[in-house]
Amino acid sequence: MSDVFDELSRLMSRERLLLDPRADGRGVRVCVIDSGIERATLATKYGTSLQPIQGGIFSVDQPEPAAYDGHQSTPHGTTVADIILTLAPAVQLFSADVFGPAGTCEVETVIKALRWAYEVWNCKVINLSLGVTEQKLQQLPKRQQLLRVIEEGYFRDIVIVAAAHNDHPFTRSYPAMFAPPLLSVDKGLFDTPMEYAYSPREQIEFAAHSRGYLGPFAVEPATSWAAPHLTGIAARLLSLRPDLKPFEIKTLLYWMARAAK
Repeated sequence: MSDVFDELSRLMSRERLLLDPRADGRGVRVCVIDSGIERATLATKYGTSLQPIQGGIFSVDQPEPAAYDGHQSTPHGTTVADIILTLAPAVQLFSADVFGPAGTCEVETVIKALRWAYEVWNCKVINLSLGVTEQKLQQLPKRQQLLRVIEEGYFRDIVIVAAAHNDHPFTRSYPAMFAPPLLSVDKGLFDTPMEYAYSPREQIEFAAHSRGYLGPFAVEPATSWAAPHLTGIAARLLSLRPDLKPFEIKTLLYWMARAAK
């Protein structure tokens, strides 16, 4: 760990680190577990610089995902993907649509998508701009299954970023409340997309810029838009140091946030 900090200390500041031209997300596989990604919409905005997008449509009753056809179930996932590309334009995106034609998402579907992202797509970063409220996750076995798969990702050196509930701390939701093995993110308003803060509050550790840039609801502040901002920053760090582990990413984010004060 010391060699990482020795190298990063030479960069002097968060601004220099995150604006390094090599820190564009290149070589980093990022899975967006959400409502799908509209590939044509992103291709129109990013042109030939957009990396190929792979994906699948997940459901409770099917062991494997249905084929991804380049479309979204709702615009939410496309807004999330666009935020990630705004910060880390060279990442390779994977779309895990956990809503599909039904328009609803079960915990079991999210668990399937997480395992698929780990084992089949070999993603290094996973964005979860969704959550299940504590009231809906009263069944302890189901909560434990979700925690177990999040911990599994941590021990596979996968960075998982989860959005807090928009009414946090009055309403708690999972998996963001599983803070130690993942990056939990609340909403905040900052001057630039690259800014964020270490702001621990009720098990949520970070706050990031919470407005998007594409889609019908992008300008409304939401934790859904804050999470992909931190995902993009994590991808930038990994493009500089692909061997960073989740706890190192979290430590660096904390260090850079404190250094920026």
